[in-house]
Amino acid sequence: MRRPFRAAPTPVKDGPRANRDIRGVRDVQLIDDTGANRGVVSFFEALKIAEDAGLDLVEIAPNSEPPVCKILDYGRFRFLEQKKAAEARKKQRTIEIKEIKLRPGIDKHDYDVKMKAMHGFFDEGDKVKVTLRFRGREMAHQDLGVKVLERVKADLVEIAKVESDWQLEGRQMVMVLAPK
Repeated sequence: MRRPFRAAPTPVKDGPRANRDIRGVRDVQLIDDTGANRGVVSFFEALKIAEDAGLDLVEIAPNSEPPVCKILDYGRFRFLEQKKAAEARKKQRTIEIKEIKLRPGIDKHDYDVKMKAMHGFFDEGDKVKVTLRFRGREMAHQDLGVKVLERVKADLVEIAKVESDWQLEGRQMVMVLAPK
């Protein structure tokens, strides 16, 4: 048995409709190529004005009554829209949470290396999760861990703010810092 013929689905165009793609409209609010408002004119008259100018009639606001159409170069319009979208995508950046692990008995040089890494993370705009891990009997001396975290907080007060202060989670203390 043969399969019935199915026509290919009509491609859905993204972006505003232009020229003869604008359907089901009698009158339009027309804005000419200089940006002047021409008022409400019939669709065919607006299309003729656009063709005489060698430009396209582009539907800008299809939901208004009557729809707003503008006379402009459609190819250039699409190019500028794509350029704006690319620029917006380029400026977007996801903020990551970087983790720095410390110990209660951390030495000065190790501490300085960790601080330098945190400065780099804050310069990139990332948040930092400071984890201070206790092993064995170190749990009996949690005050040493609190001192280390308070020292971190004091050293970074100019470039970072505390998003969540230190709290004990099992055998580790956790604090989250965000760039100012």
